[in-house]
Amino acid sequence: MVELSLVQVGLALGLALAAIALSRWQRLGLMWSLTMATARTVLQLFAVGYLLAIVFALRTPWSVFLVLLVMLSVAASVARNRIDPRLQWLLPAVAGVLLTSTAITVIYTIGVVVRPTIWYDPQYVIPLTGIVLGNAMNAASIAGDRLVSNIRRHQIEIETHLSLGATPPQAIKSYRQEAIKSGLIPTVNAMMIVGIVKLPGTITGQLLSNQDPLNAAMYQMLIMFMLAFSDLLASVLITAVLQRRYFNPAAQLTVP
Repeated sequence: MVELSLVQVGLALGLALAAIALSRWQRLGLMWSLTMATARTVLQLFAVGYLLAIVFALRTPWSVFLVLLVMLSVAASVARNRIDPRLQWLLPAVAGVLLTSTAITVIYTIGVVVRPTIWYDPQYVIPLTGIVLGNAMNAASIAGDRLVSNIRRHQIEIETHLSLGATPPQAIKSYRQEAIKSGLIPTVNAMMIVGIVKLPGTITGQLLSNQDPLNAAMYQMLIMFMLAFSDLLASVLITAVLQRRYFNPAAQLTVP
């Protein structure tokens, strides 16, 4: 594998600068956003690189756990803000959803499928958790945002169903199903074209590392199967939490 130097990374930065210049030329109003995104990308990835180098050197369960905790905290905060930042109770709920969906998926994968010599080996635990957590965050954000929007938009229809004797789950069943499907659409679309139209990051990284292409493809299969389960579980759980929170014990719709 060709190791990149700081000079080569600086040359690669020229692509981002070109994108910023192109945005300004076309007057898209994205110059500041692209500049901030580029700066954050550089700072965050350098910080992560140095941090993971320390964690990989220590190879202790506590250092791995600390990294995972930081990842979960950031993911939960981002997902909460995407769904509705005004709901104060939503942050611990989202954190619980992401923790549950990610933990079940990663524990099964590490314990049953991959089975490394050391179960907390950061070489496997951190990358797999990062991939699953990031995608579960997006799925939960999409599903949660869609359900909240539907409840606010169709409040009269929901209350009509309730007045006719429907239970809260029955009154929003179609809206919840739509939200869950929306959360899973990106993963399903990715699975449809993986390897044909697009080579995802896992297989691309292994190919750049001169790994066996067939083994890289099998690892990518593992990743896609993990994402299908974790994203669906996260979407189901977050919509279930929201469903309970939007109705009081008297089965009345309470929109914050």
